[in-house]
Amino acid sequence: MDTEDVGIDALLERVRAGYERIEPEDAHESARAGAALLVDIRYAALRERDGLIPGALVVERNELEWRLDPRGSHRLPEATGHDLRIIVICNEGYASSLAAESLHRLGLYRATDLVGGFQAWRAAGLPVVPVSA
Repeated sequence: MDTEDVGIDALLERVRAGYERIEPEDAHESARAGAALLVDIRYAALRERDGLIPGALVVERNELEWRLDPRGSHRLPEATGHDLRIIVICNEGYASSLAAESLHRLGLYRATDLVGGFQAWRAAGLPVVPVSA
């Protein structure tokens, strides 16, 4: 990416051209088969309102790179290597695209994001559980 001024729509288009995004049903199957790690970056109020995807790792967006960099000092145990398939999930599939691109910069070349985000997951009838009280 260059440093020219660009609007967010053009930036998203450029970012998304750099990798293949994944549809909800394919993401569900990949996670169920153990072939991908679902990472929910939605903020707490959205998770409390709409629920959680069972098995998804919740990582606040502002901590994402710190927690998933396999070489990082603050990494999570799930951050096992640069070949890890990570599917980033935000609310509607916009912030997750920028987050996936950021993970690519760290060498996590298999990172992608969910088309339509959590809302598309839920609309597809895929599993969602309420946040525990």
